[in-house]
Amino acid sequence: MASIAVEPIVNEAVAAEAYRGLTSAPRTLAPWLFYDEAGSRLFEQITALPEYYLTRTERSIFTAHAGEIFSVLGSNLTIAELGAGTASKTGILLHALARRQPTVFYQPIDISPTALDEANQTIEEAIPGVLVRPQIANYITDPVHIAREPDTKILALYIGSSIGNFAPSEAHAILTRLRRQLQPGDALLLGTDLAPNAYKSVATLLAAYNDQAGVTAAFNRNILARLNRELGADFRPSCFAHRALWNPAHSRIEMHLESQVRQVVHIPAAGPEDAGHSGLTLHFTPGETIHTENSYKFTRSAIDALLTASSFTCAHTFTDPQDLFAVTLAAAS
Repeated sequence: MASIAVEPIVNEAVAAEAYRGLTSAPRTLAPWLFYDEAGSRLFEQITALPEYYLTRTERSIFTAHAGEIFSVLGSNLTIAELGAGTASKTGILLHALARRQPTVFYQPIDISPTALDEANQTIEEAIPGVLVRPQIANYITDPVHIAREPDTKILALYIGSSIGNFAPSEAHAILTRLRRQLQPGDALLLGTDLAPNAYKSVATLLAAYNDQAGVTAAFNRNILARLNRELGADFRPSCFAHRALWNPAHSRIEMHLESQVRQVVHIPAAGPEDAGHSGLTLHFTPGETIHTENSYKFTRSAIDALLTASSFTCAHTFTDPQDLFAVTLAAAS
């Protein structure tokens, strides 16, 4: 039986980003492209890897300090979370808050419908009194709305070191947009990965982004597979090697996909949103890279400076004993 070609369902935002990034010099792809259904599953696997200390360390900070955080904030809180994913760590905070007030409204905001469906089902089944109101949105490119119940305060969560995926100016813009939706008395809980220090080596950082099992490599290459699925591209992901490196000048881990051969790639559906899709042909030389992600690492002074510039006031920063990760509670000032 002859196979039937299936036309890709073109996501306009994906098409526009592919055109923008892959025609730039050097070539880039925005990290939000990682998080289709397959990418979200791979990222959940990454968070459980032994090398990836970020998730378990942040989880341990929540477990140790959730009571203290909510003692400071008081009751009548609504929680809204940017980039919630499956909200696996957020459950620790929701459990703690549900013990303090009879009803908790939780607003997870994420680009992945699959992740939000899982979060919705898991949390409402596991934590009585929590009502989940998911919002499918790319909070970087789409407007989001944080709903406020009468006589409540908002605790906004931006955890998992997600802020580290953005250049300083972009991180400032994200927090500033968030601050505009908050009122005095509201708060932000911000998770940030710490820069190398007396307890934390560059080797520890690099291992977290280049695990021995190759899950992070698969996650990185999936961005090309997504362009194949959604834009009809003909990338051969196996012809690109995963690369992770430490950039001390910018205090960030960088992830790249490096072409292993001379190759030509066609993307039929790539193009600007307002100009139709005339297609794109790319020529790669061996060693040429696509820069797919930055993960900025913070000092305490850098955290404070970012929050202050975004009209937040740092109230308290919680860290683990090894000084790997920080969770900062900040007031909307």
